[in-house]
Amino acid sequence: MKKITKKYFSAPTAIIESEKIGAGTKIWHFSHIMSGAQIGKNCVIGKYVSIEKNVKIGNNVKIQNHVSVFEGVTLEDNVFVGPAVTFTNVKKPRSAKNVSADRYLQTLVKKGATIGANATILPGITIGKNALIGAGAVVTKNIPDNAVFVGNPAKELIKK
Repeated sequence: MKKITKKYFSAPTAIIESEKIGAGTKIWHFSHIMSGAQIGKNCVIGKYVSIEKNVKIGNNVKIQNHVSVFEGVTLEDNVFVGPAVTFTNVKKPRSAKNVSADRYLQTLVKKGATIGANATILPGITIGKNALIGAGAVVTKNIPDNAVFVGNPAKELIKK
């Protein structure tokens, strides 16, 4: 019998249901990767991270501890997600019995963006390439490329 070796590392307490995980990725304790999630190469998935089905994560992405990446979220290459960042995917949340997957809005975090600790990203938002979202910011609208946004609601720190 041929021994199957994983090309990624997962801590023994991680729950891995997806087969689409790139080489060199590290998944730490108590994280849950659901079936259908896609994770690129050389990513770091911190402790207590939940990645739902149909989420797409590029290469070299770092997701810190205590983050839930809900269905409808795409993180492109080289994205950093700080600890306890909150992604949402429904504008008018209700109990699971009353929400169907077709109501999930798509959120896109483009290449090289950084999201600081405890930021909240509302559904249907695009965060531009190399943008920086400050810690604790509440993002309620699209963020342009290379912009710095902070506060609640998030506002551009330096206008171009």
